Amino acid sequence: MHSIPAVVVVGTLAFVGTMFDNFFAFATQLSLTPRDRYKRVGSAHALAVLALVGLAAGVGSVLIVIPTRWIGVLCLAPWALAVHAWRHRDQPTREQYRRGALTTFTLCLALGGDNLAVWIPLLRANGSMHEILIIVVFALWEAVFILCAQGLASHPRAVAWGTRFGPAFIPWIYFALGILILVECGTFT
Repeated sequence: MHSIPAVVVVGTLAFVGTMFDNFFAFATQLSLTPRDRYKRVGSAHALAVLALVGLAAGVGSVLIVIPTRWIGVLCLAPWALAVHAWRHRDQPTREQYRRGALTTFTLCLALGGDNLAVWIPLLRANGSMHEILIIVVFALWEAVFILCAQGLASHPRAVAWGTRFGPAFIPWIYFALGILILVECGTFT
């Protein structure tokens, strides 16, 4: 069992690491969205993240029959994502278009595979109390994520920098998240 501060750090690393690439894409979307629609689009994003967390927790509870040490093998998923991101790091980013709340919700779900690859083993690795604490940490970070993306949306140069250079960080983030899964699941202890 980990201490509460350790669980908060793990939850923070898992959320921020998996949402790093989404952050700049969401800020770009908001920069093309009228300010009066920010709340609706932000709510759609938050609902999609809530659905992903629910799915990750549900799958994690189904995996309860598998020993936690074996769950650590799921580190291969973020490592595969790291290899894929590394191989495609120089590809130009797709142009962003203004989208509504339904599209934001759907795209957030569709792009949530990396989130699930990390969140499932982390939510499964510890007991229910730590799982609840990690979910609370995720909720707090989602609120920060939306507020920061809304603030960043009015700075197109910052959004352009993140969109351009963010992909260089992604492989390293996924690699580190794979190690975090191994450690949290106690695979080699």
